[in-house]
Parts: sequence; structure tokens; C-alpha cells
Amino acid sequence: MVRVVDVARAVLAPLTRTRVFRRWGPIVLPSVERFVTRLTGGRVQLSGLVVPSLVLHTTGARSGEPRDAPLMYTPDGQGRAIVAGTNFAGERHPAWTTNLLAHPDAAITVRARRMRVHASLIADTERDAVWARIERQWPGYRGYERDSGRTVRLFRLQPIADDAP
Repeated sequence: MVRVVDVARAVLAPLTRTRVFRRWGPIVLPSVERFVTRLTGGRVQLSGLVVPSLVLHTTGARSGEPRDAPLMYTPDGQGRAIVAGTNFAGERHPAWTTNLLAHPDAAITVRARRMRVHASLIADTERDAVWARIERQWPGYRGYERDSGRTVRLFRLQPIADDAP
């Protein structure tokens, strides 16, 4: 049986690879995501209607200030999330990836539930398998890496159990 979300992905995925999307997506989407998140008290992310989405809460690598980034993620099948620093195929790594390299202990919010995570950079030996998993969810997504001319940073976000008894 075909699901609505699968049809939406099939229609939207090719559009996200266009020059227009890559030009305007980074400008328009973050503001729209923030608006929808505030409007719904964090229960809905616009991108979450099509793909699993989270808000990554990091500490700025240089500033030490809290930073938030709405991101698509891919479940790894073992309770962890995989995130890719594609930056809309931009030539620079997104700031959140630099923040995770400097401060790998972070937090994520998924469907209004916040949890602590530890980020680890995915090893080169695992990259092809991880990209294959991501592309099963969002076909053509690795094209961002090819088009950017850089090796996209891939992270695994491991939930950290709370210390409460």
C-alpha cells in the first residue's frame, strides 16, 4: 500500500536537488521551521511531515552560546539518529557540524521531547553503508555531497541516559 508520505517524498526529493531550492531553501526554510515550531509548541516540524526531523541543540564552537538547528535525521535501527551536514550542497560545512566537533555532548528535540545525546563522527569505513540507509529514506540525498565538492560530515547521535534514579 502506498503511503501519502512516500508519495510526498517521491515528488519533493527531485525538487530539493534544483538550483532554485538550493538557493532559496537555506534562506526560507529555517524561518518557516522556527515559526511552525513556535506555533505548535515544538510538537510539529514542517520538514517532519515528510521525513523524520529533529532540532539539534549545540554549544557554539567559538561563542559557547546555545545554538539550534532543525535537521532531517535517519534512524540507524539501533535507537540512534544519523544526521548529515549537507548544508544544501553549499561549499562550507554547516556551523552545527563544527559545534559538534568541538562539543559532542548536545541535545535533540523530537516531537516536543528533549533528550541528551553524544555525537560521534561516522568513520570513513561506514560512510557508504550510512549513505545507503539515508538514501532509502530520501533518494538522491548524497547528491548534495557530490555537488558541494566536499566530504559531508555524518554524525551518529547516541542518546545519553539521564542520571535520575
